[in-house]
Amino acid sequence: MTLVTQPAIRRVLEHCGVPCVETVTADALHRGCFCVAVDTEAVREQVNGLLASEGAPGRLTDAHAHLFAALPVFVPEHTIGQMEAAVGALSAAVATTGFVDAALAWAPPIAHHDPGSPGGLLGFDFHLGPEGPRLIEINTNPGGLLLNALLAKAQRLCLPSLSLPTASPETEQLAIDVLLDEWRAQDGHAADAQVAIVDEAPEQQYLYAEFMLFKRALEARGHRTAICDPANLSYVDGALRLGETRIGWVYNRLTDFALAAPTSHALRSAYLAGNVALTPHPRAHALWADKRNLSLLGDCKFLAQAGLSQELQALLAEAIPPTVLVNADNREQLWATRRDWFFKPAGGFGSRASYRGDKLTHKTWAQMEGQDYVAQAVVPPSERHTGRDATPLKVDLRCYAYRGQALFYAARLYQGQTTNFRTVGGGFAPVLTLVNT
Repeated sequence: MTLVTQPAIRRVLEHCGVPCVETVTADALHRGCFCVAVDTEAVREQVNGLLASEGAPGRLTDAHAHLFAALPVFVPEHTIGQMEAAVGALSAAVATTGFVDAALAWAPPIAHHDPGSPGGLLGFDFHLGPEGPRLIEINTNPGGLLLNALLAKAQRLCLPSLSLPTASPETEQLAIDVLLDEWRAQDGHAADAQVAIVDEAPEQQYLYAEFMLFKRALEARGHRTAICDPANLSYVDGALRLGETRIGWVYNRLTDFALAAPTSHALRSAYLAGNVALTPHPRAHALWADKRNLSLLGDCKFLAQAGLSQELQALLAEAIPPTVLVNADNREQLWATRRDWFFKPAGGFGSRASYRGDKLTHKTWAQMEGQDYVAQAVVPPSERHTGRDATPLKVDLRCYAYRGQALFYAARLYQGQTTNFRTVGGGFAPVLTLVNT
């Protein structure tokens, strides 16, 4: 995250030909400032160089053509403060006994197992509405942190006055610190045991390059690391193994959040027996990423019963759009007002099976019946223009955080119903903070 001062902004606007006003806004920059750019091709080549140096198969392909955006997103300093306050308030609410009991009541049984750590890095996704940031969802395995760190290193500027710090190695270090903190909190695992980064068919995953970045960073800290499919793991004589090698720590990138798939059996057994440290873990997903939880976290009455202060109740009621569970009692009303709602499966990820109400068909609505869905009030995203005559792109802001502390911000630019990496000019974008705005 980079601080940009008002005088520097005015100089950029004058250089670009954008009318200079006394108080420059993020909206004005998003409509008319196209100078601060990222050399996306340089980032792609850097990632490909890493894959080649590690002997990894493949390169970033045409499918990754829109992984990185060329322009940054400007966010006022006070908006950053609002998002950080929301993250802190959410952490306080999730720590209450009342919330834990309510969230676990609809969670899978494995979520009742507490391995002793918070559960790793979290991704808080916001839309910047006209009245401030609004939390759209929370993720326990948010991708993109190390890729965005590379993106920050590749920024280039048209004016020296708009200076950025040298590429920040601390972001990578913070990410690894989070993993090590998690694993230390789950006692009993030998420091010399190997680390495994686990996902289904990892080499086929869209963000496989980030797995390689984590592998390199972990090995630089002295931890032997492998990337593998959960099906390649075995649980033998009280030890999780990859071949003959004992695995002590697992960085979990699976979307099998409850470790319920047959291929996750060995990992599940070792985790429940306390013979492997796992992050993020099923309990963390149940407490943070189940979308039904937003119906509790934005409910002042529930939060008061849970013992949260009135100040934090008000903060969360403002930050979280109205969210309700879809059930037999409200289905008719929700269908009638569907244009006002966004519908998401309780355990969904990556926008799968999520529907904006104005795009919802009778057939899909009927198929959703009996499934666990939430309806969230629509908060239109802000926009970023990528050229004077180009169609503006939508903006999502992601705050990466751990233990209630914001660590890094990144944006995603896209067109369509939900975030994607298929939009020309879209993808991950760096966030620049406007001071005193």
